[in-house]
Amino acid sequence: MKLIQIVGRSNSGKTTFINTLIPVLRQNGQVAVIKHLGDHEYQLEEDKDTTLFFHAGASISVGIDSDKSVVALHTNNLDEILSMLFWEKMDFVIIEGFKTRPFPKIVIGDLDIGNCVLRNPTTGQVIESLEAFEDFYTK
Repeated sequence: MKLIQIVGRSNSGKTTFINTLIPVLRQNGQVAVIKHLGDHEYQLEEDKDTTLFFHAGASISVGIDSDKSVVALHTNNLDEILSMLFWEKMDFVIIEGFKTRPFPKIVIGDLDIGNCVLRNPTTGQVIESLEAFEDFYTK
């Protein structure tokens, strides 16, 4: 599973770039995206059954409709999420944020940070540079 970390300042264009990268990577396999919410708290929809199950202590609460599933997990550990995605056979995981993690990075904008592989690349440059990004494995 290839990890592609994308970092940059707020409003630098990270999400826009990721939205253009996903379909390109999708041509070569399954893609997952992890977004570091930072100081933004994600709100589960109030008074819905899956939210009630989560707050009651379910380790995993899943809602499934006719076209998607929504999962709430009682973990905020990036490594645990990466392991789960590995076992789900993802080929690529895009990580937005988590700047302090030591993965090779794509930097969007002018952020000065170590382990930068590409800065403000095209999607083609990312595909051409996939070998520079870390492969994730778990036992």
